[in-house]
Amino acid sequence: MTSTPFTLRRPVDTDGFAVNSLVERCKPLDTNSVYCNLLQCSDFGDTSIAAENAEGELVGFISGYRPPSRPDTLFIWQVAVDSSTRGQGLALKMLMGLVERVAPQGVHWLETTISPGNDASEALFKKAFRQLGVEYSTRVVFDRATHFNGLHDDEVLYRAGPFNFQTA
Repeated sequence: MTSTPFTLRRPVDTDGFAVNSLVERCKPLDTNSVYCNLLQCSDFGDTSIAAENAEGELVGFISGYRPPSRPDTLFIWQVAVDSSTRGQGLALKMLMGLVERVAPQGVHWLETTISPGNDASEALFKKAFRQLGVEYSTRVVFDRATHFNGLHDDEVLYRAGPFNFQTA
C-alpha cells in the first residue's frame, strides 16, 4: 500500500462536525454528540490533533486532555482513523506528534483506557510506549458491572511514563 501524505494540525471548532462523522465511521468507537466534538476541537484543541489528506479531508483525529488533578499527564480519549488511511501508521504519527506538542508544557505521562479485546488500540499504545522508552501499568478503572450496568466492556487504564520526549 502506498503511503499518503498527511498534514497534522491542531483542530479548530469548525472540525467538530467532521470529527463526529469520522468517529461514526470508525466502529466500534463510542459516538458522542456533535456538541461534544465541537468542544474537543475548541476547548481541548491544544491536547487533540487532526490529520488531513492531500485533498484537505479530515481522515484522523485524536482527542485528549490533561486531567486537572494530573497536569503532567496527557489522557487520550479517542483515536479515530478513516478506513481509507488505515495501515499507513497515521495513528502512531498523530499520537507521537501530539506528545511532542504537549511535552514542553510539562507532560511526562501518557494515559488511555482500552476495552479488553481491542487489539488495535493495545498495539498502537504499546508501540508508542516503546518509542517513548517507557514502562506502563494497567488496571481496570471503569468496571462493566459497577460503572456500565453490564452494558459496556471494562475500561482498562494504561499509564506510561515518565518520559522526556526530547531524549525519547
